[in-house]
Amino acid sequence: MKKVILSMALVAFATVAFAQKKVVSSAEKNFKKGDLELALSEVDAALENPETKDNPETPLLKARILTKKFGQDSSNVASTVETGRNALEQFNKAMEMSGNSMESKIGKEVYKEEIPDLPENFKPYSIRTLKNAAFEKAIKTYENDDMEMAYEFFNLMSDIDPTDTTSSFNAGYIANDLGKYEDAKKQFFKLIEIKEYNKLSAYYLLIQIISAEDKNPEEAYKYVTRARADYPEDKTLSEFEVQLLLQMNKMDEAMASVKEALAADPNNAGLLLRYGYLLEQSGDMAGALEQYKKSVVADPNFFEGNYYTGAIFLDQAREILSKINDLSDEEWEKNAPTMTKQAEGLYAESVPYFEKGLALRPDNGEIMEILFNVHTRLKNTAEVEKYNKMLVAKYGADWMEK
Repeated sequence: MKKVILSMALVAFATVAFAQKKVVSSAEKNFKKGDLELALSEVDAALENPETKDNPETPLLKARILTKKFGQDSSNVASTVETGRNALEQFNKAMEMSGNSMESKIGKEVYKEEIPDLPENFKPYSIRTLKNAAFEKAIKTYENDDMEMAYEFFNLMSDIDPTDTTSSFNAGYIANDLGKYEDAKKQFFKLIEIKEYNKLSAYYLLIQIISAEDKNPEEAYKYVTRARADYPEDKTLSEFEVQLLLQMNKMDEAMASVKEALAADPNNAGLLLRYGYLLEQSGDMAGALEQYKKSVVADPNFFEGNYYTGAIFLDQAREILSKINDLSDEEWEKNAPTMTKQAEGLYAESVPYFEKGLALRPDNGEIMEILFNVHTRLKNTAEVEKYNKMLVAKYGADWMEK
């Protein structure tokens, strides 16, 4: 009697197992027929059943169904990305159940290459298919100026294939533009750890985010130091180093760094400006002016160089006028006319630099006001009226009160 009962239990067990395999088989057929929703419901049922859930072919089938669904979804919205990520999750699950061996039967199916222009029924719907579909969607959304979704699809690609440095950089670059700084840093951190990758641009963007967005010059300086070790001849990194040292108020180190950088690149307008700034901070106004003027010679269209040069002339003129006010009556009679003429000469020298600055940035109201005041001081009536009209057009007739 016991044998009969045992035999009946085995038959029932085999029947249930066979039934579940039929569900998987049906899901496979519906997948190939294109009835993806029915195929998904069947494979989900199989993934809940103890008889089929531990077979790696079951999550592999679900991954393939989701990959096909992902590729066919032309809406390219958040739900599309979710479908792609679910497919990736199932591919990874199938690989884990197969010991993460790409040489296993499942591994070969998961990473099966997709030959371009294959007919629908011959596509492998492997992880390679998923990546190719994500690439097409990334490019399409990027070309349509849908940067949010372009980022999501490039980010998906970088998760599908962490060795794809182009996808990682694109994801990081777009994330940075979108203000997704933590997401951008994640990509750039990954890229700078890849030994053979040309990571200079990744360093640039990472350093700028840490410095400007995170407000952490000390941390940014660590990456500048590391980047300079990898790219010792790069001039931009030299500028970054000086800039960060200035932010950290390490003036001596900044001075040494800028001199070293200028020895290798004497006509670098940015470095000349920073050298001038360091000299200005140390009180050497004449030396600062010399370096600012050199920066404009190196690059006549360098806005900051023109602005800083003009500003030094203004500061020197104001200092002279301040001294005039402190003169005694006897000294004033003797020295004021000469000193006033000297100050006005400095005001006049500032004009071409501020005019160039305004030509480079025509909407800069601050420079308009500076030129208005300088020409007022110099009694250049026509120029005063010209800049008054500009300021009225920008701020309104009562701009002086504002």
